Amino acid sequence: MFDIPEELKKLPKKPGVYIMKDESGKIIYVGKAINLYNRVRQYFQASSAQTSPKVYFMAPQIREFEYILVDGELEALILENNLIKKHNPRFNIKLKDDKGYPYIKVTVNERFPRFFLARRHEKDRARYFGPYIGGTAVRETLELMHRLWPIRTCPRKFPRDIGKERPCLNHYIGQCLAPCTGSVSEEEYGALVEEAMQFLNGKYEKVLKRLEAGMLEAAENLEFEKAAEMRDKIRTIRALSEKQKIDGEPGDDQDIAALARKDGEALAQVFFIRGGKMIGREHFSLGGGAAGADPGLSGLLSDGEIMTEFVKRFYGEAAFIPREIILEHDVEAGEKDVIVKWLSGLKGQNVTLTVPKRGEKLKLVQMAANNAAQTLEQFGEHMRREKEKTEGAVAEIARALGFGDAEIRRIEAYDISNIQGFESVASMVVFENGKPKNSDYRKFRLRNVLGPDDYAGMEEVIGRRFARYRLETENPGPDGGISPDGGQHRTFSDGFVPENEDGDGKENAPPKKTSFSRLPDIVFIDGGKGQAGAAEKAMRALDIDIPVCGMVKDDRHRTRGLLYEGEEVTLPAGSEGFKLVTRIQDEVHRFAVEYHRKLRANAQVKSVLDEIPGIGPNRRKELMKKFKSLEAIKEADTETLAGVKGMNARAAEAVREFFRGK
Repeated sequence: MFDIPEELKKLPKKPGVYIMKDESGKIIYVGKAINLYNRVRQYFQASSAQTSPKVYFMAPQIREFEYILVDGELEALILENNLIKKHNPRFNIKLKDDKGYPYIKVTVNERFPRFFLARRHEKDRARYFGPYIGGTAVRETLELMHRLWPIRTCPRKFPRDIGKERPCLNHYIGQCLAPCTGSVSEEEYGALVEEAMQFLNGKYEKVLKRLEAGMLEAAENLEFEKAAEMRDKIRTIRALSEKQKIDGEPGDDQDIAALARKDGEALAQVFFIRGGKMIGREHFSLGGGAAGADPGLSGLLSDGEIMTEFVKRFYGEAAFIPREIILEHDVEAGEKDVIVKWLSGLKGQNVTLTVPKRGEKLKLVQMAANNAAQTLEQFGEHMRREKEKTEGAVAEIARALGFGDAEIRRIEAYDISNIQGFESVASMVVFENGKPKNSDYRKFRLRNVLGPDDYAGMEEVIGRRFARYRLETENPGPDGGISPDGGQHRTFSDGFVPENEDGDGKENAPPKKTSFSRLPDIVFIDGGKGQAGAAEKAMRALDIDIPVCGMVKDDRHRTRGLLYEGEEVTLPAGSEGFKLVTRIQDEVHRFAVEYHRKLRANAQVKSVLDEIPGIGPNRRKELMKKFKSLEAIKEADTETLAGVKGMNARAAEAVREFFRGK
């Protein structure tokens, strides 16, 4: 048993990150300290609970803690950020909306770069602009850019694909220079890309000067059509520039951040100023990682604490860091120096945090604060309704099942599909805090079950899923803890890798860390007592103890309730908990049926194409890759078929003759 008083005595007086856990071993808070001995002990002192609402609510829930030593406070800040992102602890502030904001990605890491929408900012040597308020804003910006600069949108690889195919329609309507034809040099194309990136950075004046010079040169050379095109571009950019509301000194890159708080909710508003012009604004709802953080986590923290956490969370993921960040409230005094050092390191030049007391900067902060208050008022009710539908619904389910104060954060649901005796498949969908997490969805092709045996199928799928968990999390490193990158030290010896959705595995290689390395708080099975019992049997064999619920339906195949520990648990039909169970059941069924339908379609295509003389597995694969469907192959002429990779005139004619006789 973890003896907190004894472990407190052993704490080193060194910098590091500390990790607080509750009685179930779940991480509820991650923090950093320049002196672990002094900082961690404060959580267990009565005076701290009296002065800090957060400590007052959190300290009684701490049952154990661990720590990781680092070389200095900057390393501690980076590790703290990684662990909060990984574990999403209940008592750490997080940006609830950060996953919903897309970026514009510029593939400067490839020849003839492209501009397109990206849902996350990755470390892949590409350039990112944003985040934007939503996908619509990105698409409108991209549409404007492609009218102004003829940059390619296709995913072709260069120089490999130069001259292989005819240029696409975009080239013929003047929206692509068609590098696929080899008619444009990398230097000429690169100049366009650089100009477009300046536009995204709000550097309109540089772009305008260059276009005006080009327009005059074209006019002098009597190239009036080209001059007119440049004139239209200039007008478009000027019209966009005139919409900006804020003027600053030329070249200013600033962010202005302010807070609004009400009824335990907090919202941060950020204005983005680039080149002295405001190019956009975003708002972020702030809160803890789970429902039920007592009076709302944002209600437990001071303005300075919330601003400190916001700056760390937001700029740890931001695509661009300005030279000056203007704040309504200063970050905590003990954090400021290390945060400035960290941000300056990320940017590669000095970054300042400013809290203005007077002048134009104070007016900007007040404008951001007023917008934050208006946004919170406008969206507050919507956010509360959304919380009731998601986190509130999960809490309602937990109460109905008799879980008491135990939280349900992650739900995994499973379904089997074997329509008309065709190959059996299974689906796994994941809901976190009442919302679907599509990136963690998984598909399975059953290996050991023939025919419609849902019980055996469920036992196999659950067994494979949790065997993967064992494989990815057993044998931790010598410290038994968490590595500096937020992952675990793991070694593997059996070389086993479960198959992916296509049924292929790679042997003799340790598995990559996947969503299978996380355990759900509860498992939902689409079915009754038999399916739930099969799932429980598979987990017992692996010494996994997780609650299992069957999702039962009525005679009209509609959701009726949950089956837990042999008893049916009913939820009021109009309640948010009942609606969430229905959504989960419909989603896992949809995902299984779609996968099953895809396999049946592929099998049909495979069986038909295999009847054609001269069409083997490779040619069949290339035909499907090119045409996507059997109907498209039927409609294709001989010349088009012959142009497919691996095909020749003889094989193309065989395909045409085959379908001609059908």
